[in-house]
Amino acid sequence: MNFFLVSFTLFFSLFSFAANSEYPEHWWKPVSELKPPSWEILPQAADKEKNEVILSKRNELGLLSNFAPTPFTMLGKKYASLEGLWQSMKLPEDIITDPRRTKQLNWPSKRSEVENQTAFEALRSGKAAEKIMLTHGIYWVSFNGWKMEYKGKDAAPFYDIIEAATRAKADQNAEVKKILLATGNLKLRPDHHEDKDATPAYRYYDIYMKLRSELQKNPDAQLYKDDWYTIFQKNHKLEKIK
Repeated sequence: MNFFLVSFTLFFSLFSFAANSEYPEHWWKPVSELKPPSWEILPQAADKEKNEVILSKRNELGLLSNFAPTPFTMLGKKYASLEGLWQSMKLPEDIITDPRRTKQLNWPSKRSEVENQTAFEALRSGKAAEKIMLTHGIYWVSFNGWKMEYKGKDAAPFYDIIEAATRAKADQNAEVKKILLATGNLKLRPDHHEDKDATPAYRYYDIYMKLRSELQKNPDAQLYKDDWYTIFQKNHKLEKIK
């Protein structure tokens, strides 16, 4: 029995080594900064032997981050990054009846401006908008005229929007697909500490593993489906901005 146990352990170790050897070593290269950013989870936090990797912004895996400058178009509108889309939803839409357009609310940016932002610029715009939202009791964001409590009862439709946007990003940025497929069967992990009230839409690494599975079956597959929004409207009963 011990012989078989030892043989199996040896085989598994060799298999793991062979699987791991196909990935670039710098994905796990330790960062030696004395004071890295407090939000960051460093590359060495991933256990290579357990086939996991951090989607670190310190290397090419950062292209999978919502922060990355990976422009995409969805429903006829162009966004500079996924973060730009996400944060812009906190700002008033170009709809006269949007209650957030009242003069009492001094928004620091226009929605269209945030849609064209990336990384920390977009995040800062969203944080500034959040302060105004909290001050005036606004607990919803919007997309295409639909109101959503994205951290509450409408977490599901918000997730569908973010997944669709991630699909569009991958389809319209060849390097994103290339890097995603290069991660093979590694478990993808975030490079930042998540909010305590994070919903499934925040787990971008899970979304990418779902898309990777589809691409592994068909590398030429179109991830973004043009009919997703029709299905979205059928599946979710949301309130329109009046």
